[in-house]
Amino acid sequence: MSAYIIARIDVTDAQEYSKYASQTVALAEKFGGEFLVKAGTMTQLEGTGPQRHVVIQFSDRAAAERFYHSAEYAEILPIAVASSQRDLVIVDGV
Repeated sequence: MSAYIIARIDVTDAQEYSKYASQTVALAEKFGGEFLVKAGTMTQLEGTGPQRHVVIQFSDRAAAERFYHSAEYAEILPIAVASSQRDLVIVDGV
């Protein structure tokens, strides 16, 4: 069953954050991930939310967890943490 990493992000330092974001597609692909949404144009329909949304599809939860917990991701994660406010979840597909 597919699993998705869903991120809701407010970037606080765009220049620094771009150093992180420029590396994520190739890294996710290494773990079988595919970006379905990467900060595209959005319309807020209800409530309030962050400025960026990201959805990455993986073949299953284990692949998503391998990506997130990989040494390669650990190297770039501090850039994201320092230059944004974010929350991330892994959600199983239906």
